[in-house]
Amino acid sequence: MKSPHACKYLYGLIGYPLVHSFSLDYFNQKFISEDIDAQYINFEIEDLGLLGEIIAEYPNLNGLNVTAPYKEAVIPFLDTLDEDARQIGAVNVIRFIRDRSTGALTELRGYNSDVVGFGKTIPSILTPERTSAMVLGTGGAAKAVRAAFEDYGVEVQFVSRRKSESTVVYEEITRAMVAAHKIIVNATPLGKYPDDNRCPDFPYRFLTPEHICYDLIYNPEETLFMKKAAAQGAETKNGIEMLLLQAFDSYDIWTMGDD
Repeated sequence: MKSPHACKYLYGLIGYPLVHSFSLDYFNQKFISEDIDAQYINFEIEDLGLLGEIIAEYPNLNGLNVTAPYKEAVIPFLDTLDEDARQIGAVNVIRFIRDRSTGALTELRGYNSDVVGFGKTIPSILTPERTSAMVLGTGGAAKAVRAAFEDYGVEVQFVSRRKSESTVVYEEITRAMVAAHKIIVNATPLGKYPDDNRCPDFPYRFLTPEHICYDLIYNPEETLFMKKAAAQGAETKNGIEMLLLQAFDSYDIWTMGDD
C-alpha cells in the first residue's frame, strides 16, 4: 500500500482508543475492490487539539469519521453542521470542503450518520410490545439513538451514572420500569474490546423474552451485556449492522457532488 500522502484521497478516523475499530479494514478493502485511489487511516489521538496538526500534515485529507470520546467535543473545531448533527449535538462524520482549483481547505462540515445507521435498523426490532426504550448512556451515540427513535414514535428514557432531570441512575431502575421499556440499548463503551469483561450495571434479572437488548458495540460480536440479557431469554443484537449502514452513509457524505 502506498504512502498516505501519495494517494489522491485520504480519509480516516479520530478517537481514543481505536484498537476496537474495523473501519480501517472496511474502507481500504472497498477502495481496493473498487479501484479508488484512496486510503483510510486511524488517527488515535489523546488530545483533540492535535486535529489541526493532522489537517496540516495531510493536504489530501477529504473526510474523517469521529468516534468516542470526541463526537461532541469536535463540534467547536467545525465551521458548519448539517441539521441532524445540530439537533443531536454530536458529529461522527466530517466532510472537508476544498477549493477545486487549489485544493485549499475552505470548510469543515459536520454530519451525524449514526442516526441514519441506527434508524435503518429500527423496523426490524419493533413489535407491538416494544414502544418504549431505555438508552444506557448520554453521550453522542445515545443522542443519535434518541433522534432515530423519535421518527418511529418510540419514547426514550436515558439511564446514566449521574442523576439529572432527563435521566435516571442505574440504582433507581425497578422491575416495573424495565417492564415498561421493552427495548434496552447500550450506548456506552462498556464491554468494548479489549475491556470485554465489563458491562453496564443494569438489573438484567428483570428482563423477559419480550425484551430486545441492543448493544451498539460490534467488537466483540457478543458482549457481556448481550450474554447477560440472553441468559434471561431476551433477544439480543449487536452494532455491526448499524456500523455498516453508517459507513455507507459516511462515504456518500464525503463524496457528494464529486464527479
